Amino acid sequence: MTELTVEKAITWLTLFHDKIQANKAYLSELDTPIGDGDHGNNMARGMTAVMASLADKTPDTLQDVFKQTAMALISKVGGASGPLYGTAFLEMAKSAATTSDLSVLLASGLAGIEKRGGAVLGDKTMLDVWVPVLPEIAAGSLTAIEIDEFVMATAPLVAKKGRASYLGERSKDHIDPGSQSSGYLFESLLEAIA
Repeated sequence: MTELTVEKAITWLTLFHDKIQANKAYLSELDTPIGDGDHGNNMARGMTAVMASLADKTPDTLQDVFKQTAMALISKVGGASGPLYGTAFLEMAKSAATTSDLSVLLASGLAGIEKRGGAVLGDKTMLDVWVPVLPEIAAGSLTAIEIDEFVMATAPLVAKKGRASYLGERSKDHIDPGSQSSGYLFESLLEAIA
């Protein structure tokens, strides 16, 4: 069982912020053929707000870390990503009241995304990374290579949810931007808990 501490959670979010800022042009590029072309800028704005919130009011508990993160993302990130990532962190905040077990926290986040977005595995959404990553984290066997494979596996899929779903077959051969940003989220987590 991996215990998440306040320090590790902040390190995780800081690394995620850095990856999002470094790759925001790429994320928006992925979003251009199948979305609004703004996923990178939206996520960058959201993560800047998260960092500002954590610097402004130092969180005392894991619950505080996730709640502040959720609020910043919901208020600053447009499109579907703000509510989906925000809901994930909000559900993790609720769970953090009673546990610091990383697997349990992430499972709560995943359940929040599923409920909010109504998508399932194979719909070409961020769930296509979240769902296969969780058992690997629970087993302590997740690698950066696997994360990348899960992200790349969204390319051949036909989108069934969100703006990309309007394109039908034409959504094929494009990596899902939400899956790519989720890939950065889990890569950052691996580095934070290493």
